[in-house]
Amino acid sequence: MKPSLLSVFALGSFFVLAGCSGGTAEEASVADNRIASVDRPLPEGAPLRMADHGDGTFTNPPLWGDFPDPSIIRVDNTFFFATTTFANVPALTILESKDLVNWQYTAHLIDRLEGDGAYDLEDGGAYRKGIFAPSLRYHEGTYYLAVTPVGLNTRIYYTDDIRGDWQYHELDREAFDPALFFDDDGTFYLATSLGYDGTVTLLVLSDDGSEVIKSDEIYYNEGAEGTKILKRNGYYYMFHSIPRRLGMTVSRARDFYGPWETVDQIDDTTGGHQGAIVDLPDGTDYGFVMVDAGAIGRMTNISPMHWVDDWPVWGTPDAPGQVPAKADKPIKGHKAEMPATSDDFAAEHLGLQWQWNHNPVRENWSLTERPGHLRLKPLAAEGFWTARNTLTQKSWGPFSRGEVKLDISSLTEGDHCGFGMIGKYSAYISVDGGDKGQHTLSMTVSEDTTDGQVLDRRAEGINAAANHLYLRTDMDFETDRGQAAYSFDAENWTVLGGDFPLAFDWQTGTFQGEQFAIFCYADGPSAGHLDVDAFQLSGRPPAP
Repeated sequence: MKPSLLSVFALGSFFVLAGCSGGTAEEASVADNRIASVDRPLPEGAPLRMADHGDGTFTNPPLWGDFPDPSIIRVDNTFFFATTTFANVPALTILESKDLVNWQYTAHLIDRLEGDGAYDLEDGGAYRKGIFAPSLRYHEGTYYLAVTPVGLNTRIYYTDDIRGDWQYHELDREAFDPALFFDDDGTFYLATSLGYDGTVTLLVLSDDGSEVIKSDEIYYNEGAEGTKILKRNGYYYMFHSIPRRLGMTVSRARDFYGPWETVDQIDDTTGGHQGAIVDLPDGTDYGFVMVDAGAIGRMTNISPMHWVDDWPVWGTPDAPGQVPAKADKPIKGHKAEMPATSDDFAAEHLGLQWQWNHNPVRENWSLTERPGHLRLKPLAAEGFWTARNTLTQKSWGPFSRGEVKLDISSLTEGDHCGFGMIGKYSAYISVDGGDKGQHTLSMTVSEDTTDGQVLDRRAEGINAAANHLYLRTDMDFETDRGQAAYSFDAENWTVLGGDFPLAFDWQTGTFQGEQFAIFCYADGPSAGHLDVDAFQLSGRPPAP
């Protein structure tokens, strides 16, 4: 078994001897330019920020990362959380928790995005499209999930094993931000509304969710989207996001068809603007809500709830209308833990923490050709933004450091492979393959704008004629600045290209928080490959 990337073991060195007997002058010149890189594990980094304090309390958000459009349910003693993934693949992520604070990845529902060639990065790609605003429900032993992939009609996924295979029915229409609901008599409903309008349409579905039986406009709530539905004490409740003011409303009625009454709830200044309520095993209620949080993306907070005159109130009776920054855990007794992050690529399947930027090309990556390594075989691309098989992972706040250990010995001339981040701003160090192993490093910062990518080449032509290379990307979400660095021994690091900005935008970029990205593309056909030995994610290092 491959040693853990955090383990410490005797290191080996690689040296190229110049001027060997019988070599030509050209060969001697190449050898003289080689760098004596060192093959050693990445050093252990500082821990990431934990929401669970270990004393029965927690700090919001439970997941300090981009987990938007939350749909959270409870089945017995386990909570499940479905979240938006846009053009990342595999798509539509589900997490699970025993206490709403400590979460682990459970599954991705969709192996490949369909309906548009842009999901294969044709014509500039499908950034900001794909999968968003899922609705997860459980009814009589079956899990259901509604989603409307951009370019397709609404799909109703279903399974009896949330970690297993999912099937789906496709409806005859697009229902924006669908909201599933099962009434007490088993009637299967789906509500939908468009934010630029606000008309809420209620669909009655067949028992298996395969077709629409009836459709009615039941309410108008200006600017409403992100519908969520629950029933309590004889009232139907609809929770809506109002994006133009980053606020939330709650509407209630004794009958689905009205009359409805609506009150304003919290907003992004008091905790968030899109979410709903989930019940705990003891029958009490807890809130969840998305908040726009800058360059890290859109995060999900949780909050104690109470009821006043059959209206839900966020926060505690002592501080109503406010999602607390710190609170008692809703369920105590479960250990503090983080979702999977670091990876030594020893498994035969990618961990659930990883997603490809758009649909991958399966034959151009492998975890088995060289066990213990992720092998990326470059495909032709115009640049980083349109490169196939870029592997991404979420960044974490308030600070995260991503490091990779690379074997670059098999790159060929015209290959461009490396590590960095992708988002509204992208920044990355590339190993640019050269003749006879004479590789060089470059560092680029790019901004995605309404007019396309704007590139800033910060550095280039730095000697990287070596076998092993270590790359690092730092993201500080308190200052919204990042740095990239390289090393040939995992100990002595050189910052390349200076600071760069971090940002989030829904009109340009990825509509996601800044993500770490491992990439490998080429100017044309290539016989080379990059082997990624390890990835490590860590928190803010201690001050020197």
